[in-house]
Amino acid sequence: MIWIQRDGTEIGIANELMAADVSKEDIVLGFHDPYKRQFTGFAVG
Repeated sequence: MIWIQRDGTEIGIANELMAADVSKEDIVLGFHDPYKRQFTGFAVG
């Protein structure tokens, strides 16, 4: 599982990871509150 704590890039680190065949279920958007993560389509952690 990959946790992204901060993403200051223009394209988005999550997008780069998905382009490299990492599934959304293996990516946690740690900069979102745990409650909001369930609505992102990514892993909740």
